[in-house]
Amino acid sequence: MIPISILDLVPVIVGETPREALPKSLELARHAERFGYKRFWVAEHHNMTGIASAATAVVIGYLACGTSTIRLGAGGIMLPNHSPLVIAEQFGTLESLYPGRIDLGLGRAPGTDGRTLRALRRDPGRADSFPEDVLELQSYLAAVKPDQPRATSPVVRAVPGRGTEVPLWILGSSTFGAELAAALGLPYAFASHFAPDVLLDALEIYRAQFKPAKHNKSLQQLDSPYVMVGVNVIAADTDKEALRLFTTVQQSFTNLLRGSPGKLQPPIDDIEQYWTPPEKHHASRMLKYSMVGSPETVRRELETFVALTKADELMVVCSLHDHAARVRSYEIVAEIARRL
Repeated sequence: MIPISILDLVPVIVGETPREALPKSLELARHAERFGYKRFWVAEHHNMTGIASAATAVVIGYLACGTSTIRLGAGGIMLPNHSPLVIAEQFGTLESLYPGRIDLGLGRAPGTDGRTLRALRRDPGRADSFPEDVLELQSYLAAVKPDQPRATSPVVRAVPGRGTEVPLWILGSSTFGAELAAALGLPYAFASHFAPDVLLDALEIYRAQFKPAKHNKSLQQLDSPYVMVGVNVIAADTDKEALRLFTTVQQSFTNLLRGSPGKLQPPIDDIEQYWTPPEKHHASRMLKYSMVGSPETVRRELETFVALTKADELMVVCSLHDHAARVRSYEIVAEIARRL
């Protein structure tokens, strides 16, 4: 059985607000815990009316408070938007409140547009220092060495944070993240659910270049590479029903290409009437790794995908207008994963 996890964008549907979206995500997390999912991650996005997880650490705390065993985390925190110390304090606090249940995935993209980046008061050039920021963050969370001389102990401490050893992940949609994760000996999560083009190249680079952080035992998380791969899965009782539900995702990606992202729209009968041929081409390329259909169809496609990527874990994404259909899709995937 391959471990499966969920990336939830806390989607806001047409006609609703984040006030309605957040409780639905908590309900989904509770179902995911019961279905046997390993992790439930939310992601940092800003200035997007269809995504309610901008205050990512706050949302994780809300979800952790309402669940018992499932791991909660960020998939991810866009580190250039933040001070590493502040993130260490936030996630150190979460780990202190919910020990052994918190993950911290890190990305270097802004998760927004240039104007919003300026509103965040962040320098666009901060992405260039991403590797150094990861190391700084890691040092704030590292275990305290009992024999460390006081004179060499850190002057700046994350409290809470220091000694919590919150597991870090490097997220990526290019080979850059693969190289960094390999160099730091960290687990790697690839965003093939929307950026499939270099998936196989990135995984090959990560596995070939991976080096455990043996130079510093307090920072060593892994002895060998560990890959989690993102995939869209829309499962329903029939292929026809799943394909109709999938039109919500197709509309969302089309709107993104048009520069007008918004709230999730209800499914439609004929997607060909919605997008133009060029939009269809680009959206379909971004959605290349999408498994859509009945339980048997999705099972076959997931088996092929796992064989192709040799993934250690799958991160499933399912953003639908109908909440009950979204829960049902994740239930079907959990049943399939037990046979993979």
